[in-house]
Amino acid sequence: MESEKIEALVKKQKDFFNTGATLDTKFRIIHLKKLYLIINKFEKEIMQALYLDLGKSDYESYMCEVGLVKEEISYMLKNIKKFAKEKRVHTPLAQFYSKSYKKPCPYGNVLIMSPWNYPFMLTILPLVDALAAGNTAIIKPSAYAPQTSNIIEKIIAECFKQEYVAVVTGGRKENTSLLEQNFDFIFFTGSSIVGKEVLRKAAENIVPVCLELGGKSPCIVDDTAKISLTAKRIVFGKFLNCGQTCVAPDYILCDKKIKEQLVNELVKQIHLQYGKNPLNNEKYGKIINQKHFERLNSLINKNKIIIGGESNLDTLQIAPTILDNVSWEDEIMQEEIFGPILPILTYDKIEEFYSLLANKPKPLALYLFSQNKENIKNITEKISFGGGCVNDTIIHIATSEMGFGGVGASGMGSYHGEEGFNTFSHFKSIVNKGTKIDLPMRYQPYNKKYEKIVRTFLK
Repeated sequence: MESEKIEALVKKQKDFFNTGATLDTKFRIIHLKKLYLIINKFEKEIMQALYLDLGKSDYESYMCEVGLVKEEISYMLKNIKKFAKEKRVHTPLAQFYSKSYKKPCPYGNVLIMSPWNYPFMLTILPLVDALAAGNTAIIKPSAYAPQTSNIIEKIIAECFKQEYVAVVTGGRKENTSLLEQNFDFIFFTGSSIVGKEVLRKAAENIVPVCLELGGKSPCIVDDTAKISLTAKRIVFGKFLNCGQTCVAPDYILCDKKIKEQLVNELVKQIHLQYGKNPLNNEKYGKIINQKHFERLNSLINKNKIIIGGESNLDTLQIAPTILDNVSWEDEIMQEEIFGPILPILTYDKIEEFYSLLANKPKPLALYLFSQNKENIKNITEKISFGGGCVNDTIIHIATSEMGFGGVGASGMGSYHGEEGFNTFSHFKSIVNKGTKIDLPMRYQPYNKKYEKIVRTFLK
């Protein structure tokens, strides 16, 4: 889309927002219900698009994309009136007689930029939160998932007028043009490199942002973990969507004493979940494109493979791969993997890695497998990370009852459920002052008698 058309689209949405139509919760509810119905209508086409872009099975597409979006819509429909209400707060005695409250208000016109790895869910779920909060929105899906972008464009066109919600497709030119516009809020999911550019552009117009980035999310396994169940859940979380998940376990850091047992169970679980020949498993997906496929293959040290390492350029598939004897200096430990390769590192004493991880970029997720309450308490308190699980992986993002987001290098802000509503809202702090009583202490001329009263109130 040409920059002039994008600029005109932004203006059209700002003008529509200024009519006040979206401030009515009934208006929001009507359109969220309509979105739910149209997603149902196009469900098979969504599944097909996800299969063509990422090789996802219908089961995985529903569990990890369509189902999560529908759950978020249902949650918002159930709670939107409560979330949109003014929140009464305590008024200090010094402000007698007054009523104080926080009023949630939409930012206005928001931009949502989404990635290719969960191209439907990571586009539509934040849109649901933005619309529930009363905003208009322009969404920019990833050019790397063209089939899903096409079906999203089709769904949005059938569900909304352009002045309310619109889709801009394309690549870098369109991204650049969008970031030149003066939006009221920007929501971005993607790499930290692009995230920095989004933040830089937003700063020029003093636009608030929510950045959902990534990082090397550790998976810590201590010597009290239930190894069989641990391996089962790590394999699920790591190789879901072929490892192309922002919160996938990036590497295992385990106690030396249980490494061999853990490795054996991981191999066993890969065979159980994906078969002896995963590349022949029709339910196993593919890498998004050849560039990413080649990057991932370059990270596999053939001398350190325990299982996997096979790949197929024609289908852009890489088998679930585990690497042993990996050090912090290895190339694979210098960047987020974002693929089906799982390095294993070890420690002697669990206290060793508190300072080690503290000096690394803060990850989006951390996973700990342990039955030791002290270890669980210390690790979840002392190490900074966005969110995570104890004795599981991934599932903390699949709830509308908790916010999902990063910290430091892994992002800022959060969404899902009420957190999502709040992210796309500005809370006005308002004091409604009564007119029958007017306390004189704040007015000039000041005197000692009033100073004593002020000191009594303010302490």
